[in-house]
Amino acid sequence: MTGAEAKLIGHEDAWASWRAAMQGQRMHHAWLLAGRRGLGKAGFALSAAAELVAQTGVPQPDPLSHPDIILLERPPATSDDEKKREDGKDFSRKRNISVDQIRGMQRRLTTRPTLGPRRAIIIDAADDLEKSAVNALLKSLEEPPAGSFFLLVAHRPGGLLPTVRSRCRQLRFHGLTDGQLGDLLAMREPDIKPQLRQAAVEAAQGSPGMALAFIDDELAPIACELRDIMRHGDADFTRRAALAAAIGTRPDRERLLASVRLARDICAENARSAPPRNQARLIDTHARLVRLGAEIPYANFDPALTVVEIGGLLAEAAPPKG
Repeated sequence: MTGAEAKLIGHEDAWASWRAAMQGQRMHHAWLLAGRRGLGKAGFALSAAAELVAQTGVPQPDPLSHPDIILLERPPATSDDEKKREDGKDFSRKRNISVDQIRGMQRRLTTRPTLGPRRAIIIDAADDLEKSAVNALLKSLEEPPAGSFFLLVAHRPGGLLPTVRSRCRQLRFHGLTDGQLGDLLAMREPDIKPQLRQAAVEAAQGSPGMALAFIDDELAPIACELRDIMRHGDADFTRRAALAAAIGTRPDRERLLASVRLARDICAENARSAPPRNQARLIDTHARLVRLGAEIPYANFDPALTVVEIGGLLAEAAPPKG
């Protein structure tokens, strides 16, 4: 599989719709790229924006530094995080995309594009817009400047205002099949063992981003312990101790978040196949894991207690003995 094929895999319908629109007489000015996290929507947005603004015979810079592609995302949390980003290090981000970022983008839209007649604005993700930013964005969606096209990445499109959704043409992104995901991992990570590749496919549930994170962040031992708790419970806390060892003694927020996502997906997977009498408990546990995951990026927390809570929630959801 070539790099171009990898970029296309799973996105064939979205590319077909996008390119047909580009060749049409009047291309819609706003697009909602909708689907679960980790499916490659942001990568699609950058590639699609690059195609949109490209001009024959005019050298095109990389999409991330293109003067006619505006990318809005959550900024670094502090000045120290800003420096970490400049140095290419991991950094923390603020909770939202602010109204000031939207207004800064709107000021740029009062000027003409630099290299051609079109400009692309990517918002990654629209779920992260603060309320006042959404209201400010609506003005641009209602009266877009000529040559300006919006691509809104959305992990939870149902949570967006109906007025935003109604002004966008939607492109749906779906998870890959296990076969597609396995082929993609074989190309991207050719040196990993087949057992680890299969574990990543099972954990990712069709999401390439989650599969790659599973491998890069060495999440296989965590997934193994979580599944063990779900199968057998943890009456004497020994499995929670094993889970803590797998996660590590001083896990950062990202590792804890990844553990919560794994626990949540394992819970959902079991709920689909559980008898009706057990489904309500699993659904409730899934909802509690979602709430826990929403708190981790922003709240003060004790990593060790958070690990115990993750394991405890799955232990409560385990099938009752007998």
